[in-house]
Amino acid sequence: HVQVAESGGGSVQSGGSLSLSCSASNTIFWIHAMGWYRQAPGRQRELVAVIGDGDKTTYADSAKGRFAISRDKDTAHLQMNNLKPDDTAVYYCHLDFGKMGQEWGQGVQVTVSS
Repeated sequence: HVQVAESGGGSVQSGGSLSLSCSASNTIFWIHAMGWYRQAPGRQRELVAVIGDGDKTTYADSAKGRFAISRDKDTAHLQMNNLKPDDTAVYYCHLDFGKMGQEWGQGVQVTVSS
């Protein structure tokens, strides 16, 4: 079974930086895309950033210019700069195996205080 290990996160003041990492193991199928989504209390889960085949990246408007996603094989990193209180949420790593399915991590908490 695929295992998704997330690390990073934590608490920071507004304007600070945090880095998240996601590593996949026991993968059988090719990971077409790795991404980060987030869910704040009372809100739906939303896309933050995704990196796909050919290192094509997609960012939420709220993340553009502040966040950067990168990937090295089965590990993805999300560098988050100039964090704001609205960035407070649980961040989930997502693996896209295309037609073969998907997998989610358990989530890491990011808290930004004003």
